[in-house]
Amino acid sequence: MRENVDRLHAIVSGRVQGVGFRYFTQHVALGMRVTGFVRNRPDRTVEIEAQGEKAEVDRFFDQVRIGPHGSRVDDIRTASISVHPEEDGFEIQH
Repeated sequence: MRENVDRLHAIVSGRVQGVGFRYFTQHVALGMRVTGFVRNRPDRTVEIEAQGEKAEVDRFFDQVRIGPHGSRVDDIRTASISVHPEEDGFEIQH
């Protein structure tokens, strides 16, 4: 496993459903060597787990805060969680 790897669980609130937010998030993650997943939640928030080198995960969330055109991110609540050493890729979960 790489050194300085971090995994964050995040709940993103705002206008983040119905605006391409999950696809944007996946595109950003794949361009940054960040693994994990993104999915919509019934309460209209989006849940993300993102893993990678700490600097990459920070850059990833900087882009998530901007979001795609038409979205609005009001808040991102994050917490560190256990790393999944065998994880590969970043998926959109339904």
